[in-house]
Amino acid sequence: MKPPKNDPIWKMMGLLFKPHPWHGISPGDNAPHQLTVYIEIVPTDSMKYEIDKQSGYLKVDRPQRYSNFCPTLYGLVPQTYCAEKVAALSMEKTGKKNIIGDGDPLDICVLTEKTITQGGILLEVIPIGGLRMIDGNEADDKIIAVMKGDAVYGNMKSVKDVPANVIDRLRHYFLTYKDVPGDEHHKHCEIHEVYDWQTAHEVIKRSQEDYQIRFGDIEEMLTSALRG
Repeated sequence: MKPPKNDPIWKMMGLLFKPHPWHGISPGDNAPHQLTVYIEIVPTDSMKYEIDKQSGYLKVDRPQRYSNFCPTLYGLVPQTYCAEKVAALSMEKTGKKNIIGDGDPLDICVLTEKTITQGGILLEVIPIGGLRMIDGNEADDKIIAVMKGDAVYGNMKSVKDVPANVIDRLRHYFLTYKDVPGDEHHKHCEIHEVYDWQTAHEVIKRSQEDYQIRFGDIEEMLTSALRG
């Protein structure tokens, strides 16, 4: 959903009010090749933060469990939603049935050499791959991207360019961040595949389509309400 850039009402709203990170920020005109993303947590956070869907402010979701710290910047792709189209791709690729979307914006992990000390910021990134994760029976893909212009990661075009131990750390984090140590009977998450940029683009496109189905009329509704 592209914002109505020439509508004076929306220009005024942008000056007066903070846009909602999920609905009010555009992922960019060059999506899925390049994205504007919203970062919720950074590797030094001992708490897991996420946006409050109603207000758009960051809230505490839960403390990071045990010794788990997310090894990358982590956040969401604005104006995306994981529902039927994202779930259908997961079922197609994994052979599993009865998978549903997790009902959240698409998650993204951003690789950078720079130390960024707080979330609640926007970044320009280049998607290079992703993790096909299933949480229970929910499709919960994690797109992997590099920060645009980063000195170490910025020239990487494919997840194959990333050192294997970096991907292994991401896999370990997501496979264990909800689990109690020693409890082998209640595993929450499975990662079925580490995929490359082509599939990442497909997941992003599908999540944008799911967003349009669910929220495609939000702009028209707000414009009508503002105009009275």
